[in-house]
Amino acid sequence: MSDCTEEVVNDLPFIVRRRVRWSDCDPAAVVYTGRFTAYLLDAVMLFYRQIDWAPGPEWAPGLKVAPPKVGLPCKHMSLTFHRSLVPDDVVDIHIDVTTVREHSFDLAARAYLADGVLAFEGIFSPVCIQTDARIRIAIPPQLRAALQSHWRTTSTGTSGSV
Repeated sequence: MSDCTEEVVNDLPFIVRRRVRWSDCDPAAVVYTGRFTAYLLDAVMLFYRQIDWAPGPEWAPGLKVAPPKVGLPCKHMSLTFHRSLVPDDVVDIHIDVTTVREHSFDLAARAYLADGVLAFEGIFSPVCIQTDARIRIAIPPQLRAALQSHWRTTSTGTSGSV
């Protein structure tokens, strides 16, 4: 048994393994609803690290003019619960890129128990902003390319205006 509560177990497809802690649960030993949001966000942050997401000029060190700093605040998030989770349950959270638009993209999360049963699923949709001006900007080409490598093959991208 590992002391850590989450770890990346696969790069492509991207999978984070999460162990439920007692502190995630109510007195009836069931995970608090709000903890599922944290599970999703933690997996998304590990995904960003996996694709070497680094906001700001680190994206283009060879450019003479540094691009604006880019942030990815959440525009939309949804969760659907299929099973209760209890202490020491382990879920594998699969993260796929399902849609890439002009300014935003969708990450789909599906969390499976060890027996393959779907525990919960969700969508996380960030929007690219220029952090110093807090305005929407197009997805930088380097981020778009990194997202392409994790694009679920059953989905198609669009170039909408969101």
